[in-house]
Amino acid sequence: MGELKMEDMPLPALFEQAREIHLKATESSADQLVRKGCEALEKCEEMIGKLGLFSSNETKDDISTTNLKYLLVPFYLAELTEKVAEGDRIQLLKASQAKLKEFLSLCEAMELVPEEELETSRQGTSNSFVDRRAQKIARFKRQRAAESKLLEIKERKERRGRSTKAAALSTPVETGEEDLVDDDEEREAWLTTISLAICKAVDLLDMIKKEEEMLSSIKDLKLKDGEKEFSKAVLDDRAKKAEEWHRGAAVRARYTKPAQPITCATFAQDVLEGRAQVSQAHEHRHQPMIFGPASLVNGPLTSERERMAAQVFQPSHRLPTMSIEEAGLREMEMMKKWQERNAKLFEEANSAWYKDKRAGPSEEENGDDGLAQEKARAWDDWKDDNSRGAGNKKLTPCG
Repeated sequence: MGELKMEDMPLPALFEQAREIHLKATESSADQLVRKGCEALEKCEEMIGKLGLFSSNETKDDISTTNLKYLLVPFYLAELTEKVAEGDRIQLLKASQAKLKEFLSLCEAMELVPEEELETSRQGTSNSFVDRRAQKIARFKRQRAAESKLLEIKERKERRGRSTKAAALSTPVETGEEDLVDDDEEREAWLTTISLAICKAVDLLDMIKKEEEMLSSIKDLKLKDGEKEFSKAVLDDRAKKAEEWHRGAAVRARYTKPAQPITCATFAQDVLEGRAQVSQAHEHRHQPMIFGPASLVNGPLTSERERMAAQVFQPSHRLPTMSIEEAGLREMEMMKKWQERNAKLFEEANSAWYKDKRAGPSEEENGDDGLAQEKARAWDDWKDDNSRGAGNKKLTPCG
């Protein structure tokens, strides 16, 4: 069977087709696909109006689960209208803005808009940056919570589907209870989707208003200056020139030698302030800073009088004599010398001369030790022959 035309499709099938096109258009942004989605959503909107699914005196509790999803038709249509590439941009923004306002007013009538958004709409646009930031943070938190809840519902449904299939093989499943759970879960999912769409609609409405104001001011400025809108040929010419320039830059980058990186913070500051050129990186030296009037600091000091005047306004503390980079290079040189000296000492310690010196005394030292040994032996022999106190006969009692 061939594919049904939009006029012959029922509302549920038409809405599902439009929803699939909306998801695809969000990812690809193809103009033909976007226009097809807009056509399907407009047909859905026409059928909803003919059927009279929603009334101004109803709330969300009065709407059936099957019809809840049709509240999203104006929001989807506004998003796709904003993505249309061809046509008058200002008119497209106005149409999208009208659909967003219609969606928000319908949700407000159904008591689906949070109280924070209602208070913000009653107060009007706040000029305080703090208030706008707090509102955006609160809206972002609600959006994240809705996305997490939708993901949780999806995972819960998948788990229950797997368990139902497994249980169906062993025990029969009561159909009424399963349908009741699915209906409650589907209603919760659509309410969460509508809550997420409300957060996105408020942000999109704010963005569209800013873009419309900008385009309107540009159009008024062009009309005031007597200029017409930029023609497509001019834009194509500019795009072509930009593309050629980028291609030429890419080709030149293959053969261009990259500049040496600037590792000196003081020299980088000099380059930024125009006191030095990038090509002078190898010639740069850290000069002491000169304080004083701008006429003396920026200009050359030609006389001793000007030099003395420039040195009047000096800081009370000592200025650094070198940069951090120079101090690091000096420490590297010191470490290199220290390593070379240690290597030299290590070689001397492993040499034969050092080992011979540590092995034993020389011949002269051996000779001196021999004389001392002979003298000690002679003294020991004399002490053996002459006992202690042998020559003191007068001191003995019987002497």
